[in-house]
Amino acid sequence: LRMKQHCENAKKVVDYLTKHKEISKVIYPTKHKGEIADRAKKYLKGGNGALIGIELKGGIEAGRKFLNAIKMCSLSANLGDTRTIVTHPASTTHSKLSEEERLSAGITPGLVRISVGLEAVEDIIKDVDQALNT
Repeated sequence: LRMKQHCENAKKVVDYLTKHKEISKVIYPTKHKGEIADRAKKYLKGGNGALIGIELKGGIEAGRKFLNAIKMCSLSANLGDTRTIVTHPASTTHSKLSEEERLSAGITPGLVRISVGLEAVEDIIKDVDQALNT
């Protein structure tokens, strides 16, 4: 039941993020094409999960500003809680690595990870929206 709600909330957050002007890319199973999309359909029968990746247009500074503007969502490197958690790996967990090392690990300057929780989805979207528009 918990994962069902995580997945439903994540889908609504993905729908919102896909339309936002400050985001250049949304990373989520339903946004892939080809082989990855085929695998998602085959293996993710119960939902596409709660983890969303977004690429902010403003790079590392946009990621820092986003984290500083978040109010309701939690800031943490841990993902998969009942509450929504956001992290900007380039300025937190991977900040000690060189840019080249981060890129080789798939950590782009504007990458933000959102682990969508069980809060009211309208509240999650409202918090993310105000942080993106800061």
